[in-house]
Amino acid sequence: MNEPVLTNLPEFTVSEISGAVKRTLETTFGRIRVRGEITELKRYPSGHIYFSLKDEGGKISGIVWKFTVPRLGLEPENGIEVIATGKISAYSDRSSYQLIVERMEFAGAGALLAKIELLRARLAAEGLFEATRKRPLPMLPVVVGVITSEQGAVIQDIKTTIARRFPRHILLWPVPVQGEGAAQKIAAAIASMDAIAPGGPIPRPDILIVARGGGSLEDLMSFNEEIVLRAASACTIPLISAVGHETDTTLIDFVSDRRAPTPTAAAELAVPSRVELAADLAQKTARLAGALNRLTQERRLRLQRAERGLPDLPTLLGTARQRLDDRSQRLAMSLPNLLAARRAAYERTARFLPDLPSLVAAARLRLDEQAVRLRLALPAVVSIRRAALALSSEKLRSALRHATALRAAAAARILPRLSDAPLRARLREARARLDGAAARLASVSYVNVLARGYVLVSDAAGHPLTTAGAVKPGAELRLRFTDGERRATAAGGKAPSRQGSLPL
Repeated sequence: MNEPVLTNLPEFTVSEISGAVKRTLETTFGRIRVRGEITELKRYPSGHIYFSLKDEGGKISGIVWKFTVPRLGLEPENGIEVIATGKISAYSDRSSYQLIVERMEFAGAGALLAKIELLRARLAAEGLFEATRKRPLPMLPVVVGVITSEQGAVIQDIKTTIARRFPRHILLWPVPVQGEGAAQKIAAAIASMDAIAPGGPIPRPDILIVARGGGSLEDLMSFNEEIVLRAASACTIPLISAVGHETDTTLIDFVSDRRAPTPTAAAELAVPSRVELAADLAQKTARLAGALNRLTQERRLRLQRAERGLPDLPTLLGTARQRLDDRSQRLAMSLPNLLAARRAAYERTARFLPDLPSLVAAARLRLDEQAVRLRLALPAVVSIRRAALALSSEKLRSALRHATALRAAAAARILPRLSDAPLRARLREARARLDGAAARLASVSYVNVLARGYVLVSDAAGHPLTTAGAVKPGAELRLRFTDGERRATAAGGKAPSRQGSLPL
């Protein structure tokens, strides 16, 4: 069994050692300032910020409690060199030590410039500095909005300059221009100015000036913060930046629509000079009056040249009036002369015309003579036609008798030779067709029709009369019977005394 080792060294627990180290660190160092580059930055949902500070030879952990963040003095970011003010403490659970930071500041101008350059490069890549985003300034704004400190020479310079050049309404939004929370208040002021509705109780600015006096790079850092730059970029009111002196440059100068080297220059850019405007207006008025006079003179000369080129209008009017009187007189004389000439021409033409009553009497005499000759010739023509009709009837009867005889003779010659029964039948059929054709031929002959008691009635010229309405009283008629022709006169008129006429 091992015996305990006897020693004079004191024995401590882990908690005692951790507590002793923590007390030693806090008592020995107290409040210190540590310079280094921020790395491994993390923001927890609880609001605490954990990070590390490093340099060429070492690294130390750091923490910012959430109640300290608003008073920190800057926005911690990875890669920037800062001087952190706080106290050293130990974390017993991990046996590590850390820096409890209460305040931060940039480690010299180099660190500030590096931060500004990083932000400038990032915003330039987003296009916030493009020239196409710049808006033109209004020529004569009614309301000029100013965002600056209400105390100091800046606002007085702006008021004096605007009152001297062209008095305008000034709407001031006072803000702190440096220190903790200045950037957030400047951004809120820009957004609030832009949110003013037109026509409301508070007039909306037509142009906006963001200004402050000169100072160190640290004093102007509020105008290099991203929140201010994005608010200026989103503002729809034309914005003029006038931060610092002429040699000072901040990132808001790149985002604004116009940069002024001083607040006084910003006021001069915002409003024109009333004296210069009046002088320019007088000059333009004189130039316009001179141009109008020259134009009037030019038009007058052109009108005079055109007038010289025109003929003498009164002379032309007198000539036209005289020509009209002459034409009127000639017209009044020409009408009676024309009528007299036409009347004489008609009389000369009438002397060469024949005597119409004599012509009518001669024509009537010729008609009577031809009528008498026609009446004398008509009986002879009727007799000739009657004879022709009788001859035709006789020839038709003779032809029928001859055809019948020929048929009988042919039958007598052919029948003895026909011994075959079919041939006899065909012959009988042909004879029947021939008899039928002969009967139809005889039936359509007007001679047979007349033989049945009918009479063919025609007028004196031999045209058939088929209706009673075509017969006029006293008209001479011709009646054709089967054995001859007789003449008759229609009742209601006197018949001409001719031989062979019968009254009806």
